[in-house]
Amino acid sequence: MASKFEIHQSEKSGEYYFRLKSANGQVVLSSEGYKDKSSAKNGVESVKKHAGSEANYEKKQASNGKPFFNLKAKNGQVIGKSQMYASEAACNAGIDAVGRAAEGAGTVDLSVK
Repeated sequence: MASKFEIHQSEKSGEYYFRLKSANGQVVLSSEGYKDKSSAKNGVESVKKHAGSEANYEKKQASNGKPFFNLKAKNGQVIGKSQMYASEAACNAGIDAVGRAAEGAGTVDLSVK
């Protein structure tokens, strides 16, 4: 299975989201909610543009002490967030996974019914 972006719509809020799945099917990055699908698609393109540079990643620590990261655009806006990791090393591996998965990933629109 190749890596891919999936665009989906929340039944509750009606907002659109994207997630990036690595080749093994694991979600490695998730977006914020967007009011329209075109904005979610722009978010996907922004991930593709920014994922290759380590300078665009902001490592953080959750209140429970677990590390995670945000992928940011050049203007500082958060494009996507990772899951929580058990260790700093696992978080760094997640950053590497996003960089690899975003390159050449296709997009699947799951919001189409």
